[in-house]
Amino acid sequence: MRWWIIVVLAVAVLVTACSAMNSPGRFADRNPYLEPKDTNAIDFFKMRWFGDEVWADQQAELAEQPDLVPQQAVDLTLLQSPTTTPQITWLGHATFLLQHNGVNVLTDPILTDRASPFRFAGPERLQPAPLEVAELPPIDLVIISHNHYDHLDTATITALGPDVTYLVPLGLTEWFTDLGIPTENVHAFDWWQAQQFDSVTATATPSQHWSARSLWDKNDSLWVSWHLTIDDWQVWFAGDTGYNEVQFKEIGSKFPDIDDALVPIGAYLPRWFMQPQHINPAEAVLMHNDIGAARSYAMHWGTYQLAAEGLAQTKRDLSDARQTYQASEDTLRLLAIGETVTVTP
Repeated sequence: MRWWIIVVLAVAVLVTACSAMNSPGRFADRNPYLEPKDTNAIDFFKMRWFGDEVWADQQAELAEQPDLVPQQAVDLTLLQSPTTTPQITWLGHATFLLQHNGVNVLTDPILTDRASPFRFAGPERLQPAPLEVAELPPIDLVIISHNHYDHLDTATITALGPDVTYLVPLGLTEWFTDLGIPTENVHAFDWWQAQQFDSVTATATPSQHWSARSLWDKNDSLWVSWHLTIDDWQVWFAGDTGYNEVQFKEIGSKFPDIDDALVPIGAYLPRWFMQPQHINPAEAVLMHNDIGAARSYAMHWGTYQLAAEGLAQTKRDLSDARQTYQASEDTLRLLAIGETVTVTP
């Protein structure tokens, strides 16, 4: 076997795309609305490289993809001196900067070239990161949804440093303290657990996913979505998740006045493999409706090639979903990477 095949197999095991769900692990029973499915990283490797599905990065379409996701220069002045109303900046994938009344929150920060444990292999950014960590305003809180490499990036967390407060799912505290982050700056949450941080109330809410960073830690840490109240502004961050008809309606019932939701729309094909853990655009619209958000913004797409669909197909599927469910223009708005929008609570 050539060395590059070994690397690809290792990446398939270690990065985000797909491994077994409901496999042994501390939190293996935390997907109550999902039938156990006996798939693993080897199945993903076979499907990815030897299956019938043709991935977008094997097509000419990939050469056109950067144009399908606009990227604009970040307004660094606006980030350092935000307006008096809440503002949201998309930095690619599931990374947003949320700012309101002097509070700066980052979601699942990854500003590196690859979503991978390796610098030389694994999913690579389709476009460069829109800024560096040093260009961010002082960050107060970082919220982490789970430990996959496209959501928990060692280099970015290291650059953010030990003085930030990190809100993480159960089972991840040691990962942060091993990087030299003080225990008192890492707060681990179970589903529905809430905690106050000055003007921010953070609640870990359910999601349907799984966790692993190696062959030996499947489902040893939890996966969550997040509800944040920052003064008078309510934001819900979906993290990475499959869809079910129960949990997201429960979130919407508990938090009936969500202003803005950050919802994934990418990495959903082939459905026979991806559906348990990644929603497609149609399910993203359903999720928007379930939680009852006034507005929502698309994420988890356009940054790394993590599944079979291309960006043009994602946009087509989102357009079809909006039409099918008669969704408004404020449903899953597509931002440019680097774009900042101001919102009204």
